[in-house]
Amino acid sequence: MAWKAIGIFDSGVGGLTVLKEVVRALPQEDTIYLGDTARVPYGTKSPETVVRYSRQITRYLLSRDIKVLVVACNTASAVALSALQQEFSIPIVGVIEPGARAAAAVTKSGKVGVIGTTATVASSAYTKAIKRINPEIEVVSRACPLFVPLAEEGWVDNEVARLTAGIYLEDLKKHGVDTLVLGCTHYPILRKVIAEVMGPEVTLVDAAEQTALTVAGILAEQGLLRPKGERGNHHYYVTDIPAGFIRIGNRFLGGDFGDVYQVNLEQEQQEEEVEETD
Repeated sequence: MAWKAIGIFDSGVGGLTVLKEVVRALPQEDTIYLGDTARVPYGTKSPETVVRYSRQITRYLLSRDIKVLVVACNTASAVALSALQQEFSIPIVGVIEPGARAAAAVTKSGKVGVIGTTATVASSAYTKAIKRINPEIEVVSRACPLFVPLAEEGWVDNEVARLTAGIYLEDLKKHGVDTLVLGCTHYPILRKVIAEVMGPEVTLVDAAEQTALTVAGILAEQGLLRPKGERGNHHYYVTDIPAGFIRIGNRFLGGDFGDVYQVNLEQEQQEEEVEETD
């Protein structure tokens, strides 16, 4: 029996933190990762554009025969997830809902902090998701845009990282949050510094970990899990030259991750449309 893969996409390298957790939870599964590196970042684009890009990527990954899709991008999860779920028939999981569920379950004081990119924070996606679960929870959000370049540069445990985290997280500490959602796929790379600044009494919720558990649950429910003894293969695609992705990706995954192939989504779509009209 040919087993289908888990599809995962992000605007760039950040979603590799989600991939890492999926592989940890489901080592027997094949994965196909696509980083839209030609059009990164999504956070500065209009919702319409992000939906269009997300549709293109979903079609491409479906052509590679996937059984579940993980939208490993907070911006795309915030603005495109429901459109994708309505349009495509496979299970599609975003990173926001699993993170929100975990935060609502963990908090004792009812005060939850959320850190993310400017676009994710502006969308209020985490606040809405947490409030849907428990309207009583007070959610305090803070955009931390400099965390992304710090993570990609590998500046995760130095004075610059500590000072930046201290400034960004100061008002969340003052609010007395007891739970902090890492609402950007890059942020787990900075987990150590964030934990240091917030202190031991604050629980960090990594949306990537929670998303992997959600995927495992869906596949188990639908009888789509590969047998435990198997070993998964992992394929990587990007929409721009792979060199930068490989350099940063090795840092995110902690080691060499094999071949990375470049694809042209616009061209793939045009070819598909030609086939359909023939």
